[in-house]
Amino acid sequence: MKLPFALDLSGKTAVITGAGGVLCSMFAKVLAECGAKTALLDINEQAAEAVAAEIREAGGCASAYRADVLDRASLEGVHEKVLADFGPCDILINGAGGNNPRATTAKEYYEPGDIDQEVVSFFDLDNAGVEFVFNLNFLGTLIPTQVFARDMLERPGCNILNISSMNAYTPLTKIPAYSGAKAAVSNFTQWLAVHFSKVGIRVNAIAPGFFVTSQNRNLLFNPDGTPTPRTGKILAATPMGRFGEAEELVGALQFLLNNEAASFVTGVVIPVDGGFSAYSGV
Repeated sequence: MKLPFALDLSGKTAVITGAGGVLCSMFAKVLAECGAKTALLDINEQAAEAVAAEIREAGGCASAYRADVLDRASLEGVHEKVLADFGPCDILINGAGGNNPRATTAKEYYEPGDIDQEVVSFFDLDNAGVEFVFNLNFLGTLIPTQVFARDMLERPGCNILNISSMNAYTPLTKIPAYSGAKAAVSNFTQWLAVHFSKVGIRVNAIAPGFFVTSQNRNLLFNPDGTPTPRTGKILAATPMGRFGEAEELVGALQFLLNNEAASFVTGVVIPVDGGFSAYSGV
């Protein structure tokens, strides 16, 4: 991968949660290419190991670990392994997250009579599904930070990078829990930035717009590869008229982790969205 900037992370240890996914696997590869020792955490250890193997084959340093970001004991165990393998954490990327069908309405708009129809309306949202989404996105950011940020205390040049979303600014239809949970991640990013400001830890976030991932592919494309109506709406509301490519997040990633270029930057959430947040629809 051709990196947009030179960033030397030699000697640094980077921990990435959700590292088996499309975007976070790319983050891990970038950090390894910049010289960091990369610890890839995912509940799907096989997916994380596949990425770690790619990094090692390219000459980088990487290990995969099975970790449940909602299980503190699991994370504490992984933390001990990372300390033994690579040393204390310098960079934490909180990338684990996602939605759940039980927290998703079937239709964008409630219409008269929907409550009596065989569709999932707002009134049918499953409490457990909503709780899962909030936990995965918010607690799945808070708990890894509690575990790994201990390594960063009073060690200059440490960074936490959270992954928010454009729906944190304006909620998307059908996914109220995911939108609310990502809004909480953005708010928590600001809170953490203030909380850790006296001990040398910068905390920022990236808010991706629309990127095709394994989680949303079936919502964006039909089995035959043609775009769904939702894709049409997304692209019509994105001035650049296309989905983002994972590599287009690299510039924001490298900037925020650069302790020289971004030394006075903390508590920001950077949109990378092809103009989605700027477009009024008119």
